[in-house]
Amino acid sequence: MTKRANPWAALIALCVGFFMILLDTTIVTIAIPSMVRGLDTDLNSVVWVISIYLLVYAVLMLFTSRLGDRFGPKRVYLAGMVVFTAASLWCGLSGTAETLIAARGLQGLGAALMTPQTLSFITHLFPPAKRGPAMGMWGGIAGLATITGPLLGGVLVDSLGWEWIFFVNVPIGVVGIVLAVVLVPDWKPGRLRSFDVPGILLSVAGLGLLVFGIQNGQHFDWGQVRDWISIPEIIAAGVVLLIAFVFWQRYNRGEPLVPLRVFGNRNFSTGTATATAIGFAMTGMFVPLVLYTQSVLGLSPTKAGLLTAPMSLLSGMIAPFIGRLSDRGNAKYLVMTGFLALATGLGLVALISRPDTNPWTLVPALLVAGVGTGFVFAPMSNITMRSVEPALAGTASGIFNTSRQVGGVLGSAAIGVLLQARISASMTDEATEAARSLPPEYRETFVNGVSQAASSANELGPAAGGGVPSNLPSEVADQIQRLATQVVHNGLTDATRESMILPIAVLLIGALTATLMRRNPAPEPPRAPEPTPDTAPTEGERV
Repeated sequence: MTKRANPWAALIALCVGFFMILLDTTIVTIAIPSMVRGLDTDLNSVVWVISIYLLVYAVLMLFTSRLGDRFGPKRVYLAGMVVFTAASLWCGLSGTAETLIAARGLQGLGAALMTPQTLSFITHLFPPAKRGPAMGMWGGIAGLATITGPLLGGVLVDSLGWEWIFFVNVPIGVVGIVLAVVLVPDWKPGRLRSFDVPGILLSVAGLGLLVFGIQNGQHFDWGQVRDWISIPEIIAAGVVLLIAFVFWQRYNRGEPLVPLRVFGNRNFSTGTATATAIGFAMTGMFVPLVLYTQSVLGLSPTKAGLLTAPMSLLSGMIAPFIGRLSDRGNAKYLVMTGFLALATGLGLVALISRPDTNPWTLVPALLVAGVGTGFVFAPMSNITMRSVEPALAGTASGIFNTSRQVGGVLGSAAIGVLLQARISASMTDEATEAARSLPPEYRETFVNGVSQAASSANELGPAAGGGVPSNLPSEVADQIQRLATQVVHNGLTDATRESMILPIAVLLIGALTATLMRRNPAPEPPRAPEPTPDTAPTEGERV
């Protein structure tokens, strides 16, 4: 560093960008039904709006963490802020799903440039013994962004339209750029001499193919995408490329993208695994929850944001205190408590959810989930990064953040596929059962209309019953519409409850993984050099 800097002031400036990144993840989720209608598209395309951001974010972060080693974290962070802010403006101006997906990909690039530099700076600015409060503040910002996203997103969608969930990033980005220029020190490690181009290409291609295959499996009915390739072949190609990436990192004699020796540290390797699990669960839980609260319970985006606000507020309140505790005891027990509490909260949500559930009865279960997220992030980051050797701090930060984002993108893809499959199956079953109360001549039309709407997921409200001929007697048409509403509500509720099982299972695996973490040793005081024969004290001096 070229001048003495206030580490807390620098951290506050960096957290503005971190807040914006997380805000953009949660604020988009609350607008899913509005974007489906506003862009005249289907659920799969809107899930891609979320997934492409997480995908680009994840696959490029290993590379961008090394950019910080080469050009300096401050320069790379500022470049990311500029890209993210400009991409946010493009997102708001997008008029089609395809354009919005492209703009979100550019946003992901900006986020990938920014995120590794934040943890790298924390490691550099704060000594190991004082890192807990800094990590606690980092976790508190995550909680604040989580509460602000759904709430602010709901207000903006209801009052101004879904485009404003992206426009709001522009003023935040400008403020963040100014604060970073003024408060963040210009520090250039200068250790990296070359880039691992084969590693970059293998990791990007492997993750891209894997996520594309999972995300679009249901869309293509797990069959042919084109005459020459199918979904299983795309997934298999992604797995093969990722295996090749690991082998290349093992035998690369230059400067590999992922120095595998960093995984020799047990806390780091288990920390990256738990980060993947929490990323998967946090992304996976919100998509079905938003669809259920808005499309079944009939909440507006603003009220849906208010419903989840206490959970996020509680998480943000306790995170700084948990961060301090992670310096004093064995942080793995805090991480385990967080995973189990979050799994319990989601399990309670699944048990309570019914088509006629009072939305506010979900609040206690969501508060339990909020306690869980408040317990996870700060101690998980602290125990993972604290024992990493300083020379690998930038790379380790990139790997750690990448693992969390890879979990997020896999969670988004997997829950999107599972949700669409369960919506289609549940609504078809419900329609078949409900059709028995209709005159025989209308049953087939009714079932086909519901099944078609469920498979395309173009309409997420009661009108998804579709297929009601205009020339029917009014009493029959009314009966069909009532049944359609019932079918949609029952089908979406069943799909939501069943989809929650997946993130719960991943959270339990994460809690089990956390048991392997070791307690970080307390930093040792510097020792005096061993005396040589020439400098050893005499017997009288010793006395």
